[in-house]
Amino acid sequence: MAETMLNKTGKGVLVIFLCALLVTLALSACQKSASPTASTQKTYPTPLPCSGSAVPGLADHLLIGFAGQDGTASAPGFDLRYQYLAGAVASDVTCTPCSNCNTGSNWWGCWQEMTREPGLFVQRFITAAEQHGLLPMFTYYIILQASGVQEGTPEVTAAATNRDFMTRYFNDFRFFLQQVGAHRAIIHIEPDFWGYAQQAARAASTDAHHLAAEVNTANATDCGSQENSIAGMGSCMIAMVRAYAPNAYVGLHASSWGSGYDVILNTDPTLSIGSQGASTADFLLSCGAAQSDVIVADISDRDAGYYQSIGRNTWLDATDAKLPNFTQAFTWSHFVADRSGKPILWWQVPVGNMGLSNTTNAWTDNKVDYFFTHPDRVAANGAIGMAFGSGATGQTSPETDNGNLVGWAATLKEAGSQLLCP
Repeated sequence: MAETMLNKTGKGVLVIFLCALLVTLALSACQKSASPTASTQKTYPTPLPCSGSAVPGLADHLLIGFAGQDGTASAPGFDLRYQYLAGAVASDVTCTPCSNCNTGSNWWGCWQEMTREPGLFVQRFITAAEQHGLLPMFTYYIILQASGVQEGTPEVTAAATNRDFMTRYFNDFRFFLQQVGAHRAIIHIEPDFWGYAQQAARAASTDAHHLAAEVNTANATDCGSQENSIAGMGSCMIAMVRAYAPNAYVGLHASSWGSGYDVILNTDPTLSIGSQGASTADFLLSCGAAQSDVIVADISDRDAGYYQSIGRNTWLDATDAKLPNFTQAFTWSHFVADRSGKPILWWQVPVGNMGLSNTTNAWTDNKVDYFFTHPDRVAANGAIGMAFGSGATGQTSPETDNGNLVGWAATLKEAGSQLLCP
């Protein structure tokens, strides 16, 4: 717009343009210096028109989730609370108490007093979530740290093909599911891993059925009928959820970069976003996703302001004037959901906002505000929920964002939530 106006003749036009520009910059500065609160946020119509598709038993409205402290769990407007499980696996999950397990606090099973039995942390998390009327969600992120391999395809080609490790891994997963038991929960299996598997298959010009993995040889108890492949591994883990946590919902993870292109951050307008989404969905289906309940996806693992501070651009344009933007991200989620037949749960959406100082624990980002000002659009493009948190320490959290996320959640709840269509 600036270039068009400056090319016009006449001093009067130029003066008007410069005045308008100064006003725009002043407004922008005010917006960045002010911390968004519930009182200044958009007022939603009541009720919001339904959008997207409801999942019987799980949700009739767009789920709102978070990762954070106990105090945030009592705030109105949230539906679920998620927790990472990561670190080592025990050589013997029957050890008790934790002081006899030789894992210390490196094993999630002993993330409680060392004088107590393993698994209590998960049980307590479930109880705390339920006391606040929240659905507990666990992100089971074990392979990378427990195996000690380099992050990337070695998780697939080295860790998953190691029979000793995979035996302990399946034992650990079974033990975790036994802690969930009959409770309702969402089980999110191994973010990034399936993306690395998709890349490994692509590099070898093969598919998940022909990527080797120790499955029935490592876990004959639960997976004796599954093939020794990455496809068999995904199917085995979903079947284990059904057997040991029958009231839980389960999902594999869709990585936006698994197809060979980073679709979320793509800047090439000729890239077929639909074909990339379909490719990822097809790979997950071959790994058993047809038997799952949801597909979990992330839009970024850290705040855009943080990434900008280390020279990386992860900003999404909210005006759709340039790539990357939110339309591209939601187009991808639409195709993944449509092709797989499973709803998307956006997870680990960065918590930063434009009213923060761009320092540790208070980084800027526009994703929370965009998701909450467009909940109908989020739902219409395949999503059943959006959960906010970070994938690293030092990022913005619900406790350090000046109340922005809590305010948005309450505002949307008061407006009747984003309803999903029957």
